[in-house]
Amino acid sequence: MKYDKHIFICINERAEQSAKGDCTRNGGKEIRMRFVQLIEEYGLKGKVRANKSGCLDACEMGAAIVIYPDGIWYTKVQLEDVDEIFKTSVLGNGIVERIASTQETWEELNRIRSSNRLSI
Repeated sequence: MKYDKHIFICINERAEQSAKGDCTRNGGKEIRMRFVQLIEEYGLKGKVRANKSGCLDACEMGAAIVIYPDGIWYTKVQLEDVDEIFKTSVLGNGIVERIASTQETWEELNRIRSSNRLSI
């Protein structure tokens, strides 16, 4: 494996009127740049990579990221969460429980999508 950790940060963009929203409007680009800064600060270039990602199919849940190889999904990520995620899930192998995606996250996403279909 080339990287010890690979972080995918959604920077998908949709039309302003889209019911799904998008991760760029929720700070995706700024979130990615903070991860890049932290990788540099900790001397992890070549070991950890922060990639721009297209749609991770969770835009209704705010900015989304996924960290591999652990397969940790975070939704509703804010710029101020990045340092904690980096220290917990990139430097360590832990999970920031308050923003980690769970079965409840995906159920909420399905409810949002169902109500959006009903209102169209």
